[in-house]
Amino acid sequence: MIPRMSREIVAGVTTFLTMSYIVVVNPAILSTPGTGIPFSGALTATVLVCFTMTLLMGLYAKLPFGVAPGMGLNAFFTYTVIIGGGVAWPVALGIIFWAGVAFLLVSATPLRERIALSFPDHLRAATAAGIGLLLTFIGLQNGGFVAANPATMVGVGPLDHRALFVLAGLIVSVWLARRENPFAYLYGIALITSGAWAFGYVSPPPSWFSAPDFSSVFLKLDIWGALRLSLLPAMITVILTDLFDSLSTFIGVAQAANLVDDNGEPKNLRQGLIVDSFATFGAALFGSSSGTAYVESIAGIRMGGRTGLTAVVTAICFLPCLFIAPIAAAIPNYATSAVLILVGVSMFQAVTRVPFDRLEVAVPAYATLILIPLTFSITQGILWGFILHAALHVVVGRARQVTAAAWGLAAVSVALLIIEHVH
Repeated sequence: MIPRMSREIVAGVTTFLTMSYIVVVNPAILSTPGTGIPFSGALTATVLVCFTMTLLMGLYAKLPFGVAPGMGLNAFFTYTVIIGGGVAWPVALGIIFWAGVAFLLVSATPLRERIALSFPDHLRAATAAGIGLLLTFIGLQNGGFVAANPATMVGVGPLDHRALFVLAGLIVSVWLARRENPFAYLYGIALITSGAWAFGYVSPPPSWFSAPDFSSVFLKLDIWGALRLSLLPAMITVILTDLFDSLSTFIGVAQAANLVDDNGEPKNLRQGLIVDSFATFGAALFGSSSGTAYVESIAGIRMGGRTGLTAVVTAICFLPCLFIAPIAAAIPNYATSAVLILVGVSMFQAVTRVPFDRLEVAVPAYATLILIPLTFSITQGILWGFILHAALHVVVGRARQVTAAAWGLAAVSVALLIIEHVH
């Protein structure tokens, strides 16, 4: 009994260490200039999502998964919806809220499985790979490797001190990650930050701790302002991305860690997805982009985590992070570039699941993959992927292989594109 509990505690701490980088990275993305979201409020919201939803995952779903704002969805929320779409951040939080409500309804019914089966695997893989490219591009931008160019739109960046720091952080993080060190990402961020402080590029914080910020973004969402027809494409994108992100995590981690029932299905999948849906609209209430189960949970599971106690321990570890806003705010945005690049690399691996020898499959997947970073919009990639999937199967005489649900998604995608351009 005691050894088992000890393993669960060690596993919970390990999961926390492997995903704790999100406490710095998520508020850094959400508070990007142009969003109007204060860093301190975003950090408090991030920690609240991590603590409450990971605790719920342990107590209700009884699964050893950590929950935090999703990488990729935070970039979509920031760069596509707010900056690219000109949507005020309270309205953007309203979009997340309604997407969470819809996700909860889907997760509580058999409709979840039907939607999952209607999303072709090659388009799921391409979406993940495209988001990986987008995160890498953001990391390269922040690190000074690439910059705007009036002639070519994008060109070589200034390659100044930022690039040198990011390169050093990347090397250290990769070296540690190869040795399965749970501090790999954090050490990379710490190395870059300490270098920036030491050479005077950024000032250390005047104080190291502060009270949580519950006044700037907490419960500041605009629920009714989000119910505009022009915002429907963004809402559906959040629902679909969140659904398949969580499904992929639960199924992938469960299979890798043998957390399956007698039928080979992931244990407590429905309860896990329900918690994931709460993490979406709960995040909106707190003031953050969508929360989701983290694949980094596999690190704690490998350390012996098998029950909800692991998640409870992980949740408790997040609580002290509520008080580190001054330290986190003094971390330069390029300090997270190495993490964004490495997460991008990890997500891009999904591209290996795309059969590029079949054009009717390869072209929709490639369009999805490439449009996400080039348009800074996950929505555009997914919608065009659905449309091309149906259209090209007709062109090559394989229309019967397109399911009724896939035809429905293609029709919805056409309608959403029309709505988006009309508005």
